[in-house]
Amino acid sequence: MRVNLLEAKYQLSRLVKVASQGEEVIIASPDHTQVRLVPCRSSQGLSHWGVLGGEAMADDAAFAPQADTEVGKLFGMP
Repeated sequence: MRVNLLEAKYQLSRLVKVASQGEEVIIASPDHTQVRLVPCRSSQGLSHWGVLGGEAMADDAAFAPQADTEVGKLFGMP
């Protein structure tokens, strides 16, 4: 579906619904395409709060001397 910017302004809710159902929506000005609305895909990563519960490292490990050494190596520091 292709709509002009003014039409999109007044019909945004409908266009979002159409895009979320899988149809591509193009919003264009008279001379060129401006944007494309497509549905968001759910990420494969964190799906809910607490998904990493019990797997986090202790905060103090970030301040250990080994951490400084590793960061130094990443930035080419002796």
